Amino acid sequence: MEAKYRDVSLNQLKKWAGLADARIRRDEGLFIAEGIKVVDELLKSGRSLEALLVMPEKKPYWGKIVTYAEKEIPVYQAGRRQWKKISQDKKPEGLMAVVKREKEMTLASFLDSVAGSLLILHEINNPSNLGALARSACWFGFGGIIISRNSVDWTNPRAIRASMGSIFHLDILSDVDLADAVAEIRKNRPVIGSDAGRGEAPHPMEKDATLLLGSESHGLPQHLLALADERWRIPGGEKIQSLSLPQAAAIMMYEMMKKGERTKD
Repeated sequence: MEAKYRDVSLNQLKKWAGLADARIRRDEGLFIAEGIKVVDELLKSGRSLEALLVMPEKKPYWGKIVTYAEKEIPVYQAGRRQWKKISQDKKPEGLMAVVKREKEMTLASFLDSVAGSLLILHEINNPSNLGALARSACWFGFGGIIISRNSVDWTNPRAIRASMGSIFHLDILSDVDLADAVAEIRKNRPVIGSDAGRGEAPHPMEKDATLLLGSESHGLPQHLLALADERWRIPGGEKIQSLSLPQAAAIMMYEMMKKGERTKD
């Protein structure tokens, strides 16, 4: 029998469209995740949802995912004109989720619970870069991300989309004073600071470590670099000034996760 989904209401459309604003996302404790791959990873992560929203004409693409989820999650349908009020995608895939934002832990609780290496981000303001960094962190087996104050909100729709849902498999702690956090983290994990000016080449670490990155435009401030146990830079050619932040980060993550492979001098 063909499933009949509930029609989305005007109040729901207005509420969910407002989630494009970071302040409203925080106040409501909700955010939007859009796209088939993104929502599929979201459902696998076990995070709590308020609702799924579907575009009926796109059912051949999202049908199996929604059939799996609809027993426990309310599913609403919207036409193309209604969809545009919420969607960030130029070519929508017809599936989005309204996600409940979990209450973030204290730094101490976060460090006690997270397993594996950590990624720390200082004032990353480009949501696409944030999403790409989360995607690489998840791929290379990192356990969590700590995001500084004055950074883009990790629930930004563009960040979620760029992560392709990988961000839902990571523990996230945001709006953090990094000077205090790095000092605490160094008690149990070595901290590696990215420094394009000087530093040694990335290499395998013998135990879980922390990679500290700054923005693509400004890098890390000296007071944070001074706290790092090591400084890394990526050797390269002289024809261009630097790699993009996501490119450089992926190389560093790949090298540092080769545990036990570092050759002795």
